[in-house]
Amino acid sequence: MTWLARLWQRSLGVQLMASILFALIVSQFVSLAILWDYLQSDKRASAREELVHRATAVARLYEAAPAALRNDLIRISSTETSRFWVSDDEPVTLEAWVRRAFGEFEAPLGELLDEGGRRLSPSLPEDAAPHTFLRGMSWTEAAEVRTELPANARSLDFASQDGAGVIVPLGEDRWLNAAFYKALPPTLWQTHLPLSLGLAAMLVSIIGILTVRRIARPLRELTRAANMLGRGEAVPPLPERGPQDVRRTTSAFNAMQERLHRFVADRSRMLGAIGHDMRTPLTTLRLRAELVENAELQERMLSTIAEMEAMTESALALARQETETEPTRTIDLSALVESVCEDLAELGRPVRFHDGDRLTFRCRPEGLRRVVRNLAENAARYGGGAEVRVLRDSGAVRIVVDDNGPGVPVDRFEDVFAPFFRLESSRSRDTGGVGLGLAIARAIARQHGGDIHLSPRNPGLRATVVLPI
Repeated sequence: MTWLARLWQRSLGVQLMASILFALIVSQFVSLAILWDYLQSDKRASAREELVHRATAVARLYEAAPAALRNDLIRISSTETSRFWVSDDEPVTLEAWVRRAFGEFEAPLGELLDEGGRRLSPSLPEDAAPHTFLRGMSWTEAAEVRTELPANARSLDFASQDGAGVIVPLGEDRWLNAAFYKALPPTLWQTHLPLSLGLAAMLVSIIGILTVRRIARPLRELTRAANMLGRGEAVPPLPERGPQDVRRTTSAFNAMQERLHRFVADRSRMLGAIGHDMRTPLTTLRLRAELVENAELQERMLSTIAEMEAMTESALALARQETETEPTRTIDLSALVESVCEDLAELGRPVRFHDGDRLTFRCRPEGLRRVVRNLAENAARYGGGAEVRVLRDSGAVRIVVDDNGPGVPVDRFEDVFAPFFRLESSRSRDTGGVGLGLAIARAIARQHGGDIHLSPRNPGLRATVVLPI
């Protein structure tokens, strides 16, 4: 997939702008294609009307003017796109007339008179006239279409209707010849229309970009807030602005966030109340156990009560961990993991950190410290030692904890994250905790938008904390 396709899929602004410009260009070209023939026909018709009127006026002036002024009158009537000349003989063939007209256009407008004041009459060899002039020739009796011309006048088209001519009879068996030639652009690209279309597209692009930014800004804020909420960060209610659909989406997000916080807070209060209520009967049981005279029975009762108290406190700690929000800040993640490993090593635990690249990461440091400590302690206690690394790949940071112990059956990988679950079934506190360590660690990782995954090694187990960047 090309970068353009990836940009199309990722950016709402690009899709909107491309759609707007595509619709504009297609509609403009369809309109121009429809009007192009009409435009050219209207231009040719206007040019012919003007040529007929001018030829009629010049013929009348020529007949009314003194003989000495007639040549000057013909000279000053010519323009860059039209030529006038008087011939003594009526044109026999259309091709001969077009060749003479081409010769007239070959002479620059400023050189129609030589130094002696004699009229130049350019003539060309038979094969000199270009095919563009001889193409599309037709001869019509002008009286059939031009009522202001004499009955025996003629009009003609040549050069694929880019040129036109009028032949008007004068007195004394002379003929006034008027020729017009101006090649119209054969395609739209040779006109000013592409420039106009480009300016229109630029204007629409500027307006579209401003509109798209107005629409996309609330969506970007919503995306950022959703990512923060997924990482467990405190997100203030988003301002409801933009189009109505976007405002409704923002309002729904704010309502969802409020319901989630209310649900978690209610559950936390419920668990706190349960824990508080359980402390009273447990304290009563402890006091009554102290009155038991049988020492062995008393010890067993006190051990059971202590285990129940530990489970209660751990459950409350799990609930607090899911509800309490530590401030998020940017830290050196490698330094944090290394400090946890050094603390455990100073306590005599077989934990070693493998140094690597320094990585900065935005997180809740105390929460991640607890995750690393829990995994490293489990690896040291049950796996004979912990090898800890911090790695980075595309889009995520990974904290890898390896051990060389007996590992965990693959079908129990998810079970070990369940609260109060222990692979060791004796439930003795000497061989393990209450089974909440991994549950709390996964809860913290998921608050950061990540997770903890287990994978087998030979021998041992690998625990990987995956944190999205």
